[in-house]
Amino acid sequence: MPHDLRFPSIDGLRAFESTARLGGFEPAAAALNISASAVGKRINALEDLLGVSLLIRSSNRPFCLTSAGKEYLVQVSEALALLAAMPLHSRSTQRRSRLTITAPPTFARQILVPALPEFTQAHPKLELELLLSTPFLDEFAPPAAVEIRMGADADDQILMRDRITPMASPGLLRGLKPPLSPADLTGLALLRSPLEPWQPWFQVAHLDWPEPEQGTRYVDLGLTLEAAACGQGVVLGRLSLAATLLKTGALLRIFELSVPATRNYGLLCHSDSDAAQAFCEWLRRHCGTLAERLSGAA
Repeated sequence: MPHDLRFPSIDGLRAFESTARLGGFEPAAAALNISASAVGKRINALEDLLGVSLLIRSSNRPFCLTSAGKEYLVQVSEALALLAAMPLHSRSTQRRSRLTITAPPTFARQILVPALPEFTQAHPKLELELLLSTPFLDEFAPPAAVEIRMGADADDQILMRDRITPMASPGLLRGLKPPLSPADLTGLALLRSPLEPWQPWFQVAHLDWPEPEQGTRYVDLGLTLEAAACGQGVVLGRLSLAATLLKTGALLRIFELSVPATRNYGLLCHSDSDAAQAFCEWLRRHCGTLAERLSGAA
């Protein structure tokens, strides 16, 4: 780019284009919501920068453009049209605020995303940006205004207290005669995840069994549920995350016995903005309602 290149102001270009298109300073002033003298000053500054006259100024003849003005008008109109077409130049876009949220993958897919329309309909001018974070693998999303994490550090951060229980696909359970007892899990593949160890449930079920050591190790709770739905084994599933699979019959609860999850989803608000506060309040209400609905199934 040449070092001596000087760009005219956008205000000057708009004043010139409006004046040429509408046929005078007065209509251009009304369109731009400024005075006619301001329109004239902006065009004068533009002509000084260009070093040419764009308008023929004479009280004896109607408003018209010079030959240079006619040529320049075509170029200016095209340039302004390109600028006007950019979404970020729209007032509605500029007024829209953005709220960034990070959440673990399975929570985002099973709990947050299905409920989001309720929040977005109540806040149509707020743009949400949802990013996934998997801290167990040290894959953290960029800093966000609102953070949902697995493992709350304080009671007031907990969104809801999950319960876990063994689940399996109908096909895997076919041939087993109810009622089943915990010992009937012998011989069935127990899907394992470091996020959901079996030991807490084994203890309550009075099973003196070690943590499973065979089979695929999943570090995503959603993948563990999907593997169980495909008949690959028994999953120790959270009632909140498995709600849809249980409702459709893709997974079945094997026992009534459930135990509290060792770690619960927590909510951290890193911003005091109205948008962040509104979202956190809504999510707490939503998770509270979900927990009440699931309490009867525990």
